[in-house]
Amino acid sequence: MEDEAARRAQLEQITQRTLAHYERTAEQFFAGTIDHDVSQNIDALLRAIAAPAPLRILDLGCGPGRDLKAFTELGHEAIGIDGCPRFAEMARAWSGCTVWQQDFLALDLPAGYFDGVYANASLFHVPSAALPSVLRTLRAALKPGGVLFSSNPRGHNEEGWNGPRYGSYYDYPTWERHLTAAGFLPVEHYYRPPGLPRAQQPWLASVWRNPGP
Repeated sequence: MEDEAARRAQLEQITQRTLAHYERTAEQFFAGTIDHDVSQNIDALLRAIAAPAPLRILDLGCGPGRDLKAFTELGHEAIGIDGCPRFAEMARAWSGCTVWQQDFLALDLPAGYFDGVYANASLFHVPSAALPSVLRTLRAALKPGGVLFSSNPRGHNEEGWNGPRYGSYYDYPTWERHLTAAGFLPVEHYYRPPGLPRAQQPWLASVWRNPGP
C-alpha cells in the first residue's frame, strides 16, 4: 500500500511540474501554435467516425482552444479538457466552448458520451505507468464505435524529462500494444508533416476505434 501511495505521489508530481510549465508559458505557447495547420489530424478523426453530424468531440489537452474553435466552426459540439488553469481560461475565451479543468491522472468523464476523442500532442505527457488507466477511461467515455485520435512525438520508447516537460516517446508497435491492450482497434496511422522523408517526420498520428462492450 505504501509503494502504491509513493507511486501515485510520484506520478502526481510529474504531472503538476509539467502543468506548471504550461501555466508559466501559456501566452507564449498560444502565440507559437495558433497558426499550426493540423487539419490533416482533424480530418482523420472526423473521417473515421460513422455517426451522423453534428458530432460530440472531446479535445483532450485542448490548450488555448485552437482546435476547439476549428471543430465548432465545422458544426460540431466540442468540449475541451486541460489540467492547466490558464489554458482552460484561454480556451473558453477563444472558442466559446465548455472546457473542463482536469488533469490526465484524475479524469472524470461521462460514460459513452463522445463520438470522438481528439488527443493532439497531449497523451505523450502521460507517464507510461499511468497510460493504461488513462486509455481505459477514454475508451469508456466513447460511444460504441467512437473514435480516438492521437498525435505524439515519436521515438524509441524512451521516457523522461525534456527540460521542464515530461514525455513518453513511443514507436508505432509499442503504441499499438498500449491501445489494443485498452480495448481499441486500429484504424490507421501516419507520420507528420506529410510529404517529407521519415527522418523529417517527428510526429506519429494514429486513429483507433472503440468496438463497444
